[in-house]
Amino acid sequence: MPILLIDGLNLIRRVHAGVPEVSEDRDEAVLKACVASVRRALRKHQPSHAVLVMEGSGLSWRSREYPDYKRDRLPMPNDLAAELPKIKDAVSEIGVHELSAAGFEADDVIASIAKRTSDLGFEVIILSTDKSFCQLVSPRITLVDHFNNIVRNRAWIQERYGVTPEQMVDLMSLAGDSSLGIPGIRSVGVRTAARLIDDFGDLDSVINHACEIPGKLGEKLREGSETLPLMRRLVSLRQD
Repeated sequence: MPILLIDGLNLIRRVHAGVPEVSEDRDEAVLKACVASVRRALRKHQPSHAVLVMEGSGLSWRSREYPDYKRDRLPMPNDLAAELPKIKDAVSEIGVHELSAAGFEADDVIASIAKRTSDLGFEVIILSTDKSFCQLVSPRITLVDHFNNIVRNRAWIQERYGVTPEQMVDLMSLAGDSSLGIPGIRSVGVRTAARLIDDFGDLDSVINHACEIPGKLGEKLREGSETLPLMRRLVSLRQD
C-alpha cells in the first residue's frame, strides 16, 4: 500500500473554484466537496498512510531570498480563508491530518517526505496539479492529477515538457514560472529551454557554453546567466 501525500491548498482551492458562487450555502458545499474529494482519493489509492500537507506559517525561505516570489499571485478568497479551519477539521475527522513546517512551503514538506520514504522502499503518491512535483517522479514516486485522473509519469513529462523528470529543475530555471513570479531567462520558453538542455545536457553546460550560442538567444543567456543559480534554488524542492 502506498503513502498518499495530498497538496492541501492545491486540492482545496481547486474545489473551491469549482463550486458555483450562486450556491445557496456555498461554504457548506465547498466543505462537503473537499471531504468527498479526499474520500475519493482514499478509495482509489488505498494508502497505508495519508496526510494533508499545508503551507507553513510566516514567509517561506523563497520569499525571504527572492522578494518577488509569488508577488502577483492572487490571495486566498476571504470566504475560503474563513472556512479553511473547518475544512481541515472535517478532513481530519476522516483520518487525514494536517502537516506543515514554519518557513517552508507544502511542496518542500511533500518532497522531504517523498524522498525519505521512497528511499526506504515505500511507494509514494503525490496528489497535486503543480508541475514542480514533476522533478520528483521516479520508480517509487508517482504524481497524480486528481481532478483529471491523469498520472503524470515519466512518459507524460517527456511528452509535455520535452525533458526527463531529472531535467525539470534545469528546464524551469531557464524557462521560469510565471505563476511563481520566477522569470528565468527573458523570452526563453519551455520549448527553447528543452532544446537547450537536449543540445548541452544540463543547465551548467548551457551556462558554460552561453558564449558559443549565436544570435539573440545567446545574448539573452549571457545577460541572464548570473541569475540562473538563484532560479535553480527557487525551483528546486527542498528534500531535507
